[in-house]
Amino acid sequence: MGSVFDGDLFDEEVGDDELRGDGLSDGELSYDELSEAELTALALAADPDAPLHPDAVPIDRYLGTHESPLPDWYMAPVARRHMGRVGRLVVLAVVGAFVLIEAFGLCSTYGQLPFH
Repeated sequence: MGSVFDGDLFDEEVGDDELRGDGLSDGELSYDELSEAELTALALAADPDAPLHPDAVPIDRYLGTHESPLPDWYMAPVARRHMGRVGRLVVLAVVGAFVLIEAFGLCSTYGQLPFH
């Protein structure tokens, strides 16, 4: 099978009687048959102002996700991580050091501390 750009792979309408056994028509390619470069080229060549196909399905319905501010496929849910006692002590020591440096009037955020 040739590249996506070799012929009329996406130009012609295919009837239901021309579908192959895997659900794809002769003019369609599966995701596994396209390289990253070909997918990028197709995305960049697509017309952003083209009307949607009448049978187009919103991605949240296609994926079967529920209503939420951000869909799960876009941003994974936040998972709580357990920080051990040593990790907390290190964080507290660093924060405490910066507070102490600022309390003495030394500028710790603009480079090295002057000792003269």
